[in-house]
Amino acid sequence: MELAEMATDYDSPRKTDEDINEDSLQELQARRVDKGTGTIDVDPDEANEGLELPGADLSGEELAVRVLPRQADEFTCSRCFLVHHRSQLAEQRAGQLVCKECA
Repeated sequence: MELAEMATDYDSPRKTDEDINEDSLQELQARRVDKGTGTIDVDPDEANEGLELPGADLSGEELAVRVLPRQADEFTCSRCFLVHHRSQLAEQRAGQLVCKECA
């Protein structure tokens, strides 16, 4: 199977470097216009709704998380005061339980 070569019209006017640059500029401008139509209109009030400012008054807010009491297989670290599973227990000194992270 042979590939057919396209015929070259040597009589047609040729593009100069300046013409090529103009074409490129026009293409870039057209792309810029296309990109502008794809922007998303964001309401600034809605965007800031989820942000919390330091020192903000949160006294009227309610937690949406269910808090469970410490389970039988958990302990509270005496250094970081976090509740961990017994598998995280590193040491126990004079009744003070310490997790692996704090040990």
